[in-house]
Amino acid sequence: MGKFRRVPVGIVGASGYGGVQLVRLLMDHPEVEMVYLGGEISIGKSFGDLYPHLAHATNLLIEAVEPEIIAHRCEVVFLSLPNGLACQIAPKLLEKGCKVLDLSADYRFSDLTTYTNWYGTERSDRTIAATAVYGLPELYRDRISEAQLIGCPGSYPTASLLALSPLLKQGLIRPETAIIDAKSGTSSSGRQAQTNLLLAEADNSIAAFNIGRHRHTPEIEQICSELAGHELMIQFTPHLVPMVRGILATVYATMSDPGLVRDDLITIFSAFYRNSPWVRVCGSGVYPQTKWANGSNLCYIGVEVDPRTGRVIVMSAIDNLIKGQAGQAIQCLNLMMGWDETLGLPKLGFYP
Repeated sequence: MGKFRRVPVGIVGASGYGGVQLVRLLMDHPEVEMVYLGGEISIGKSFGDLYPHLAHATNLLIEAVEPEIIAHRCEVVFLSLPNGLACQIAPKLLEKGCKVLDLSADYRFSDLTTYTNWYGTERSDRTIAATAVYGLPELYRDRISEAQLIGCPGSYPTASLLALSPLLKQGLIRPETAIIDAKSGTSSSGRQAQTNLLLAEADNSIAAFNIGRHRHTPEIEQICSELAGHELMIQFTPHLVPMVRGILATVYATMSDPGLVRDDLITIFSAFYRNSPWVRVCGSGVYPQTKWANGSNLCYIGVEVDPRTGRVIVMSAIDNLIKGQAGQAIQCLNLMMGWDETLGLPKLGFYP
């Protein structure tokens, strides 16, 4: 028998929080071999210098970002870069036959006019962007399996859309009444210096931010509109809470059939996600906590009905760095390669 061959993969932007999650997770993936880590500021440094806790596990160096070299060595490339940079690199990698998974917002939008309006970057890659598939496996599993380019969802949209999708797809709510109240740990803002992320600023406090203008709003609205079958606007308010990782999105909406009770909706949600190994629908009266998902690729969903107001309340808890970012990207990779969707991903978190 021939020697077992692992798929060579590379990560551009390996030094950020998304990048280090990818490195850590791909180390345990049985079908891949990391052969390239790329960056700008850290060129020439070993990954172990940047993250000493992983120094014993990898001797890879951070290399310059040169698409020709990357494509020669890698079959799959993860782009974990600030918005507006992936679109400069992805076309060159795709032209050379690489599969590309972008963790930024560059390839999440079917209409690049929306991207430009919210992110302020003009684009010249509309033809390539039109081939991108939105990387939420629970909705687009079949499309992902045939794609070469994946626009991986943001963490807030992941938690919010998993809570909203069954309601919109099954016509269970009046779509225009949907409100998302979401709370996230400080790692959602990435690994850069910001005053509001200092311990002295964030500790013992909770605050809303980017109210009515958060960049994840159009991303959420795009998918919700597709599910509802018509153009839809969603009220979305994010909050920063004094913890490192985790997102809890709480969705409120007026039910189209006020006769439905909690157990009805739990049954509907369970059926909707029956083939989704990374979604756990909680039992009656059980409401998820972010700590349950910590370190795992799981999304926990709890459902409640308020008969007094005729509203449904859905709570969705994820680890923003795993299911909301790097883990979901690897979940998409598994589908693209025809592997088991759960391969190489953490199935349970650590508690407490």
